[in-house]
Amino acid sequence: MSYNFAITGNTEILQVAEAVAREKGIPKDSVVEAMEQAIQIAGRRKYGHEQNIRAEINRKTGEILLFRERTVVENGTDENPVLQISEKDAKSVRKDAKIGEFITEPLPPIEFGRVIAQTAKQIIIQKVRDAERDKQFEEFKDRVGEVINGIVKRVEYGNVIVDFGKTETVLRRENTIPREAFRPNDRIRAYIEDVRRETKGPQIFLSRTHPQFLAQLFAQEVPEIYDGVITIKAVARDPGSRAKIAVYSNESNIDPVGSCVGVRGSRVQAVVNELQGEKIDIIQWTQDPATFVVNALAPAEVSKIVIDEDNQRIEVVVPDNMLSIAIGRRGQNVRLASQLVGWNIDVLTEDEESKRRTEEFNSTSALFVNALNVEDVIAHLLVTEGFRKVEEVAFVPVEELASIEGFDQSIAEALHERANSYLKEQQELLDKKWHELGVAEAVAKLEGMNAETLVALGEKGIKSLDDFADLARDEFKEIVPASGKTDAEIDAMIMAAREHWFKDEKTSA
Repeated sequence: MSYNFAITGNTEILQVAEAVAREKGIPKDSVVEAMEQAIQIAGRRKYGHEQNIRAEINRKTGEILLFRERTVVENGTDENPVLQISEKDAKSVRKDAKIGEFITEPLPPIEFGRVIAQTAKQIIIQKVRDAERDKQFEEFKDRVGEVINGIVKRVEYGNVIVDFGKTETVLRRENTIPREAFRPNDRIRAYIEDVRRETKGPQIFLSRTHPQFLAQLFAQEVPEIYDGVITIKAVARDPGSRAKIAVYSNESNIDPVGSCVGVRGSRVQAVVNELQGEKIDIIQWTQDPATFVVNALAPAEVSKIVIDEDNQRIEVVVPDNMLSIAIGRRGQNVRLASQLVGWNIDVLTEDEESKRRTEEFNSTSALFVNALNVEDVIAHLLVTEGFRKVEEVAFVPVEELASIEGFDQSIAEALHERANSYLKEQQELLDKKWHELGVAEAVAKLEGMNAETLVALGEKGIKSLDDFADLARDEFKEIVPASGKTDAEIDAMIMAAREHWFKDEKTSA
């Protein structure tokens, strides 16, 4: 600050305030308030620090007014004459004064000399800093998600301090691309990841590893993305090594992949250069998850795909010579593809899938032979038709079983009856077992609970309602991995078990 605070006249106060406000871009009132604080401090020095001093500067004339405030108390009870005034004395100042109110008494003005000027200067400097910080926060809080260009100011313990106009931003070490180094005065481009208030002022955090940094770079290089003709649907990155980006266009005459690549790869190469040589796979997005996975795993060829929508899992079968390509070095290719699609991807070779299918065929056939007391031929027919559980045989209409080649009505009815009898026997055994394990009836009555789950809980010592209520979702999954329940269903069961806790607390209260 280079302003002259040795003010000799009232109007000069307003002139100084206006000059500071104009240069720093903050409201004039903020500067005047800082001056009032300085005068109050000076007033306390003169009349006593315990005094409740208030100062005002007339916004039009610059006149300085100094007051002392005291609380009106009953006559004879003013124990602290510095902060309190009796009702009788208060009425001599203001006739309508009442007990509990504040009485404002004018004090002789003090000279706006060197001490006050120095104090005002310090307060104004702090006020300016606070105002600049607030202005900075307001300016950047809505700019999260933008890419900015700046100059490296300094590097502290791997964190890069970036000068962006009059603002300093921070690029933390973990948000820099591996092996890239910056020196003071280097130009840098980064993504605004977060803006938040901290004790030392608003902090603006940058990132060069965020997936959206890649998306924003493409938006700058590809006019069709900027104009909204092409949409970036998903991005997955292994910063500094490899990335996958899924693009889509509503206009059939525009090739989204070709537009992002550019003539002779010029557009994608500009992004690659900015990301220190990070290899980028540009993929055509499609709503069909199977097709999308095939595209995402390129350049690997896919022979077969099995989708499990309930568990958001996709099983991909590839030729034996394509396994290493599909998985990628250290699992990079399949990991990025999984992030891009948003599903878990399991990769198998054709040989592995064939062996597993044979094992499943044999084990399921053996299950039907034992449970339904049938010959291998009938068991094989059921498995070939897609039956995997006894429940499926029990609940499917008899007519559908009879329509299987090699079956007739009598065989279908027999299979249906045997399947139901088997399930009934198994249910009785499970019911007997969870009772023997000592699992409480209250646990069994929870919505969504079944005998298999009760047995699994009982074997792990989860027997009372309180035991079950103490479980976390992950613990439940570990105890009953094949429950087939969603996270929401598990949470609902646990919360239902905890209801009596809240009732007990309410009763106690």
